[in-house]
Amino acid sequence: MDRDNKLEFDPKEHQHLRFNPLRGSWVLVSAHRMKRPWKGQVEKPPEDSVPRHDPSNPLCPGSTRANGEVNPDYDSTFLFENDFPALQPDAPDPGADHHPLFQTKAARGVCKVMCFHPWSDVTLPLMQPAEIRKVVDKWAELIEELGQSYPWVQIFENKGAMMGCSNPHPHCQVWASSFLPNEPALAERCQRDFLQKHGEPMLLQYARQEAQRQERLVVKNEDWLAVVPYWATWPFQTLLLPRRHVLRLTDLTSQERDSAPTGAHLSEDMSHWQLHAHYYPPLLRSASVRKFMVGYEMLALEQRDLTPEQAAERLRNLPEEHYKLKKRKEGEEGTP
Repeated sequence: MDRDNKLEFDPKEHQHLRFNPLRGSWVLVSAHRMKRPWKGQVEKPPEDSVPRHDPSNPLCPGSTRANGEVNPDYDSTFLFENDFPALQPDAPDPGADHHPLFQTKAARGVCKVMCFHPWSDVTLPLMQPAEIRKVVDKWAELIEELGQSYPWVQIFENKGAMMGCSNPHPHCQVWASSFLPNEPALAERCQRDFLQKHGEPMLLQYARQEAQRQERLVVKNEDWLAVVPYWATWPFQTLLLPRRHVLRLTDLTSQERDSAPTGAHLSEDMSHWQLHAHYYPPLLRSASVRKFMVGYEMLALEQRDLTPEQAAERLRNLPEEHYKLKKRKEGEEGTP
């Protein structure tokens, strides 16, 4: 307490709101809630004994998928049309309804699946740099190709059973849509407004500020930095940012690809936009305790239980070596 017997604010002890400039919304931070004992759901540990090749896994080389097609015997990346796409290019127009409460619009697009590697027992962090570079190059190729026909191309990975991934194989999805989805539309508008008000792209200034402050910095190199955003909602959410102004994945230099809005917008002035990637781990306290977005988060406001600074410190203190590689070495050393 100060001399007037008033509590001094401590972000680790006192709840407060933080503003998310990418969404124009607020997040409630209640770090003191981490003191409560956990008696909720505990997840099963991830399976470590994933076979390198499983003929019943529809993503493996040579496997037969649900539509009867047989995958080629690929040895690098492999791209194919999603067998159960959420978007199709030839969907009919639903027609207009002029009532403001019953509006519909046409939604068309394509959905693709991209395998990163032929082995099921690896993930991106376990792949070799040259193999990861092939993935990044393929992403850029898809952005260029699909961006000629669609205003938004979304690349995303639902990683692990906890995130609903049904096939343990390194892969992502690529959805290209005839419309600009809600989240990128909101981020585009907020970044445009920021540039008009402050004369500099929002995320370019933010990256510079975080590199100077360092309290939320997780890792950095000459070209990139990863931070737990000041406004993060998920406990260990991270934001990957280039350290120079980059509009699109296709604009990355060869070095940036190694060290680490499309379509109708291609001809527009998009100088306010900055390339970025979001990581949303669902974890709360450990690998077995997840964060649930329920109750208050669904009805009122997003809320988190530890500060982004605390989360960044925990991530920084993790070993550089992947835990699976460490376990593998320990097993080899213990083998007579």
